[in-house]
Amino acid sequence: MQQAHGKHELVSVVIPTFNEAKNMAEVIEGVKENLKGYDYEIIVVDDVNSSDGTSSIARRHGARVLRDDVGKGSALLKGLKAARGDVLVSMDADLSHEPKELRLLIDAINIGYDVCMGSRFITGGGSEDIPPLRVFGNKAFVLLVNLLFGAHYTDMCYGYRSFRKGVLAKLGLKEHGFGIETEINIKAVKRGLKVIEVPSTEKKRAAGDAKLHTFRDGWVILGTILRNVLV
Repeated sequence: MQQAHGKHELVSVVIPTFNEAKNMAEVIEGVKENLKGYDYEIIVVDDVNSSDGTSSIARRHGARVLRDDVGKGSALLKGLKAARGDVLVSMDADLSHEPKELRLLIDAINIGYDVCMGSRFITGGGSEDIPPLRVFGNKAFVLLVNLLFGAHYTDMCYGYRSFRKGVLAKLGLKEHGFGIETEINIKAVKRGLKVIEVPSTEKKRAAGDAKLHTFRDGWVILGTILRNVLV
């Protein structure tokens, strides 16, 4: 944990990983550079089947490492539950999330929001790494969630987010895979939480293979939406 001056709330940055060794050092060092002046911890939750040394690199660069054997949602939940911070941030490990945006996510919680979600589709946001088919799918899911739950989202399947301590218990999250972001969006509205979207620019994956599969995980996300209509 980095001890800092001037910012006394602890920030926990949670990063689920699976074979991200080529990106790990740069991700962690980017977080450190942009959280100077804060007290923070970095938690990497590495898949047990990750075989490229991701965990070792993360430890070497000062992260606390946990292991998970289920999926992205399960890993994220494990990390968030283990976090000690007053402000919790979820972040991807492929260098698509800009560490320089961390302060914006943290500030949103500090001024009173319960959940802050990065959006690629509001003014100031964008993506270098989303093909037209995924843009269409994302917009369709946004429209469906907004219609079914009375929300006003612009982005749905993006994992750069921040949370106030204690919000996790209110959300009661259950998704273990790529439906986790959609479940957060839906339950934040259903629980009456104070939510804001902020602009975020998604960069291209730096190295390694993408973990999201458009059609397979699209069905997962649709299933998440339909399950939450019924409960």
